[in-house]
Amino acid sequence: MPERGSPPTVTYALGDLSGRVEDRLRVWATGEYARRMWDRDHTLWSTEPIPELANRLGWLRLPYATDQVPDIKAFAEDARADTDRVVLLGMGGSSLAPEVYANTFGSASGHPWLTVLDSTHPGAVKAVSGSIDPARTLFLVASKSGGTIETLSLFRHFWGMASRVHDHPGDRFVALTDPGSGLEALAGERRFRRVFATPPEVGGRYSALTPFGLVPAALIGIDIESLLAKAAVMADECGPDLPVATNPGLKLGAVMGESALAGRDKLTYICSPAVTGFGAWIEQLVAESTGKNGTGIVPVAGEPLGDPESYGQDRLFVFMSLEGDQPSEWATVQAGLRRRGHPVVTVTLRHLDELGAEMFRGEMAVASAGSILGINPFDQPDVQVAKDLARQAMSPEGLEGGVAEVSSDSPRLAGGLRAWGAMIEPGDYIGIHAYLPMGGPATPVLESLVPHLRDRYRVPVTLGYGPRFLHSTGQLHKGGANNGVFLQLVDSPSLDIEVPEAGFSFGELIEGQAAGDYQALSGRDRRVLRVRLTGDRRAAVETVAGLLGATERGQ
Repeated sequence: MPERGSPPTVTYALGDLSGRVEDRLRVWATGEYARRMWDRDHTLWSTEPIPELANRLGWLRLPYATDQVPDIKAFAEDARADTDRVVLLGMGGSSLAPEVYANTFGSASGHPWLTVLDSTHPGAVKAVSGSIDPARTLFLVASKSGGTIETLSLFRHFWGMASRVHDHPGDRFVALTDPGSGLEALAGERRFRRVFATPPEVGGRYSALTPFGLVPAALIGIDIESLLAKAAVMADECGPDLPVATNPGLKLGAVMGESALAGRDKLTYICSPAVTGFGAWIEQLVAESTGKNGTGIVPVAGEPLGDPESYGQDRLFVFMSLEGDQPSEWATVQAGLRRRGHPVVTVTLRHLDELGAEMFRGEMAVASAGSILGINPFDQPDVQVAKDLARQAMSPEGLEGGVAEVSSDSPRLAGGLRAWGAMIEPGDYIGIHAYLPMGGPATPVLESLVPHLRDRYRVPVTLGYGPRFLHSTGQLHKGGANNGVFLQLVDSPSLDIEVPEAGFSFGELIEGQAAGDYQALSGRDRRVLRVRLTGDRRAAVETVAGLLGATERGQ
């Protein structure tokens, strides 16, 4: 049995926010908030018995659900004999936790490497296809519903590859899905190697400690018993019978929720190098859970650390690190932030396997922050609209009214970017939506654009790659407050790839997704500019970045 230890340490320097947080915790203590959450009391979020409240709290018991561990470990050990690579095909919550595990732990000696593919861009599909031997690759097809178009399209592509080199291609595929889903049926028809049932009472973004996360983690050699044991320590500390004032999850949730009510709705996670992957996971958890009904907490992850003077008064900072891994400049910046009145939370992990504990803390925090904001943290009412518009865009009729755009080689680009910049106001945030391959040639330029725009406009800047963000932060962009200003970047891939058995190509799919997202945003009166990158992709992004750097606000 792994050593349980104690949870990661956390300190709070909340300044003027302290009184509000203490008041909230007293109210929760009087109302037995913790016990009611563990009892799955839907009235914490709604007076109506909404099904998605009653049947989406299964994540509370996941740290103790160890019965599945021996089977998962045995499967992972068996797969080592004929597997050099693992490729996970998924979207949203089903893919982000495995990505965090791979980025944080890497692969243990003698175990396969894990690649997460959650892009439909032909360039991304081609890059992964060209880097693997399909006869020695295990494909994890991950989807709660079993009907996610991106996941099924990727499956069809790699099924075709495996079929050309293997007499029994199903031996190279594993399904991670809810019981009774279409994917479960597909796995039976095509004789997948295994089907791991995922719990229906746990939503995708809360699924890090379900088979969605544990199966890929075990395959790359992570000690999933230790991961769950550390998460159980945190769950114990957040238990129903302990004082609310010392409950780690509820304390952070009170800070998140009260901070947002006080106008500090930009939750900024600064992660040290060892745990940098955590930012993408907490981003999707916060955005999809809280961004609805015209409100929300805007997660800012991956934004480089700036000088204290570069931040507006709408920020809440969480610094997360592995012990001994804190960059030298952190202490000075944190002191400067506190002097300027910014609330600062610091979280320190002693060991990397405490990542599971921090995931549990984040889940309870976001769920409880939702009750402060008066929203249901377990639904995603605005995600479907972009999916429907994407399908319409791919139909022969196309989208009604079309999609407005400007090309990167057009003389109108400079004026369009000036007008776009003039729309940014204090309290806003910028969202760069790149329908490009993540990690491709344009990525360094896009990443350099993030701090530049932050410092120029003194607003938070997020960078998301389509279509992966549609299943996470896309909910916030459409359902949250109208304080986002978006720059959508699309290209026309020189090489396209047909999706077998589908009647469309990956190029057509991502084009439809980008167009549907644009129309969903503009239909909600969001401020958005769409730029089509022509010619060399990196050079085109450099043109956009150069014009943004040369453009004075309001001119």
